[in-house]
Amino acid sequence: MSDHSRSLPDRPNLRYLKTEAKRRLRSGEFTTLHEAQLTVAREHGAPSWAALKRLVEDRAVPPRRHASRQLRWIAARFADADAPAEEELREHVHERLLEAMPPEELLPRLMKLAPRLHGPGTSALSLVEDTPTHALARLDSAGLAAVAQLQVVVEPTPPHRLVGFRVHPAAAIDDPRLTAPGTRTEGHIPPVAVEVAEEVFAEFGLPGLALASAGPRDTAWALARGWAALEDPSEPLTTRHRFPAGCVTTLVTATAVLRLVADGRVGLDDPADRHLHTVRLADPAVTVRELLSHTGGVDTPPAWLADRVPDPTALFGRVIPCGGPRGRYADSDAGYFALGLLVENLTGSPFPQAATDLVLRPLGMADSCFPDHWPARADADTVTGYAAFEDGTLIPRHRVSTMPAAGGLWTTAPDLVRFGLSWSTLLPGELARQALTPQAALPGTGHTGLGWELDRTADTAGHTGHLPGASAALAVRLRDGRVHATLTNRSTPLEPINGRLLRALP
Repeated sequence: MSDHSRSLPDRPNLRYLKTEAKRRLRSGEFTTLHEAQLTVAREHGAPSWAALKRLVEDRAVPPRRHASRQLRWIAARFADADAPAEEELREHVHERLLEAMPPEELLPRLMKLAPRLHGPGTSALSLVEDTPTHALARLDSAGLAAVAQLQVVVEPTPPHRLVGFRVHPAAAIDDPRLTAPGTRTEGHIPPVAVEVAEEVFAEFGLPGLALASAGPRDTAWALARGWAALEDPSEPLTTRHRFPAGCVTTLVTATAVLRLVADGRVGLDDPADRHLHTVRLADPAVTVRELLSHTGGVDTPPAWLADRVPDPTALFGRVIPCGGPRGRYADSDAGYFALGLLVENLTGSPFPQAATDLVLRPLGMADSCFPDHWPARADADTVTGYAAFEDGTLIPRHRVSTMPAAGGLWTTAPDLVRFGLSWSTLLPGELARQALTPQAALPGTGHTGLGWELDRTADTAGHTGHLPGASAALAVRLRDGRVHATLTNRSTPLEPINGRLLRALP
């Protein structure tokens, strides 16, 4: 048995190494193929044949595909029963991710996901997206009713450790009404946008998909694919159809509050209770800044908010709980509900009217509004919302947020782009910069600003929103100001769609 060591070539060939092991077995040098493979592996500096395969696969990855390299490490390392020691883990995982997800939580999740990165009968990853810092791979369903994708993000500089990972679930849709979708466009559409729209429409089983984008010096474009409604008579989706925006609404609410700050009517560091007349916070020290950045420790909405009536007198004396830790991010619809009441108290107008006067009208968002019920199709160009049923078909699902300031905006993809391009023009420069200044850490490597979610790794600011029957996402690329909006009339994660398109656009 040879004990000399050889270096792998720059582009090693696993088939050649397999052939070499079999040749040496036939020559009588070894009695079993396992012995031959083990010796070949050790001669090339690997402790086992499996480790040699990982080395070869790693060398085969294009040198700048750092994210998919880490995906391959997950697939190979966590497929075994033994978990890596913490020292090895820290070579591949950034400390910020380990702070948000300690090893005792992270390791079991990766060990459960790793086998699903290789489909039955194959050792190759099924990559949907592969860029230097982002990779998206399909997960084998493993007999589950749902399909999913695993997205990983790595730091842009060496050693390119993992800074985030997320599983994006998607129900397996088998609805015949989704066949032969039409596409309608507005403006000059980049070919890559058409390609992404066609791919994700099929991948995610969407009834309708609206995309829009523009840069500060570019002409805006918009694309609509699929249907606004599937029921008879079916209605093709256009770029002018309105969708519920969910929590993307909070960007409009934050801008309205900041306009009042700019006018001197409220201070960012004022206790919010000072400006609330009908309800109060359980912690009277929570500030406007903390509500804007979700760091006031405000709990999930109390039960009495679910049946809120338009009459504000019904809210007198109500208390919004504040049981969480102040200074740390915790998503809070109730906090933005309180900000909506603050806007009402300072302007003397119901929040939908105040937000229209302060934000929508000045930005020319004529197709956006705050309805108090899911509009009928006959009333306006609005979509029907859908959820996936157990058998893979889509069923109508309509629910409007009871908190207009937290999730009540209805809008079009072109209107969302208008907001993303021009919101800062409504504010003094310093206040707009504060809105995009990190206030607290998000899980992983992101931060929250004043309303905005900031991802410095992806170089974006934005927000996503989900309601039963709809999803929305707005992203602004910070280096050049390019804005992209995605809307669909089905509740499903949009981050991989938005990110894929933003990274593909010049």
